[in-house]
Amino acid sequence: MFDIKPTVADKRQHYAELCEQARGMLAGEPSMIANAANFAALVYHSLPDFNWAGFYLYDGKELVVGPFQGKPACIRIALGRGVCGTAAQTRQTQLVHDVHAFDGHIACDAASASEIVVPLVHADGSLFGVWDVDSPLVGRFDDDDRAGMEALCGVFMETVR
Repeated sequence: MFDIKPTVADKRQHYAELCEQARGMLAGEPSMIANAANFAALVYHSLPDFNWAGFYLYDGKELVVGPFQGKPACIRIALGRGVCGTAAQTRQTQLVHDVHAFDGHIACDAASASEIVVPLVHADGSLFGVWDVDSPLVGRFDDDDRAGMEALCGVFMETVR
């Protein structure tokens, strides 16, 4: 079993440790679904104050919910719609301090108050999907979270063929 207890107090250090844990956990496993499911569980249970963490995968037309941790989620999201669709369309991480102030926010869980969404892009520039994390706390995510989540997603994308 994987031990996912935090061992460091510094957030940047903790993200670096999580990247190493993710790299070890995903190494050698060819199943994208298995890797995505374990990745979502690792992140969700290793960092505080999340109510949802998971993937929306691009099917060539829209984003479709993939492996996640948390309450049931919206199933399909159009590119350009909400925080996830915006991240997918712009290929830029969206760090939203207060989702209620984000024009067009999709409220899959009314408890969500802040959100970070990282676009997942193949080396050739094509869209794989997005990594989405929600929190019930306004202002939960900062630039350290942005850098840490982007690094984690880089580790995950190393496993995607």
